[in-house]
Amino acid sequence: MIGSGPAATGETRPGGHGELMLRVASAVVLVPLALLTAYLGGGWFIALWALAAAGIAWEWTRLVGAWRLTMVPCALALAGAGWLLAIERPGEAVAALAAGAVAAGIVAPAARRLWTAAGAADAGAMLAAPAVLRSDSKYGLVAIIFLFAVVWLTDIAAYFAGKLIGGPKLWPAVSPKKTWSGAIGGMTAGVAAGLIVAAAWGAENLPAIALVGMALSIAAQAGDFCESALKRRFGAKDASQLIPGHGGLMDRLDGFWAAAVTGTMLGLARGGIHAPAQGLLVW
Repeated sequence: MIGSGPAATGETRPGGHGELMLRVASAVVLVPLALLTAYLGGGWFIALWALAAAGIAWEWTRLVGAWRLTMVPCALALAGAGWLLAIERPGEAVAALAAGAVAAGIVAPAARRLWTAAGAADAGAMLAAPAVLRSDSKYGLVAIIFLFAVVWLTDIAAYFAGKLIGGPKLWPAVSPKKTWSGAIGGMTAGVAAGLIVAAAWGAENLPAIALVGMALSIAAQAGDFCESALKRRFGAKDASQLIPGHGGLMDRLDGFWAAAVTGTMLGLARGGIHAPAQGLLVW
């Protein structure tokens, strides 16, 4: 569950050695959990991402100042959608999530309705996108591992490339510490990681897979910028402090959210609802 966050493209979080150790300790717990549930699939995988989505809904609505009333429709929608996804009814699950987003917007304060509805939709996508991709019985597991590899290596390599190389800033008005060297280094490593997973699985059209990996890496970094812009808009440094050393779930999963949504939409466009992972990986 480690995604693209403040480390990506060279942005650092203060705290020195102690902060780094907290980040490593959190990753030691979260990464095996993400991999284990991806392997198990089914209800275990859906439950993990439903919990992550609920955490994101809480962080987002709390950030915009509208969480007390809006968490009820968000939680009900996520629970219902999780059940529908578990019994393989993704269309109804998406409808439930959309209804939850509308309901959350309605009960939110008038000045926060659009922001709240957007947050509920964001949380719903965090549940639906990986669940739909993993539901592909033949290619679902490798698609999720491919997605993890691209996003995680993008994040890690972007941090080190940005620190070691430095150079021009990528978008200082939104995130002043992110650099072009970090973005390019992260994308290169993310594509390489995706190719390693694809080659180990036996994919044939590796150039096409490289382009897919590039698109997912760019999406992951764009997701990080979107979350940075949201926090800047509401004057927050972190979405929350749920994960020691990392901030909140949004801080860790912004890149994975964007890459998962991008990958799932691409997979659905090519493989349909019954084979989205095949649509993503088989070219």
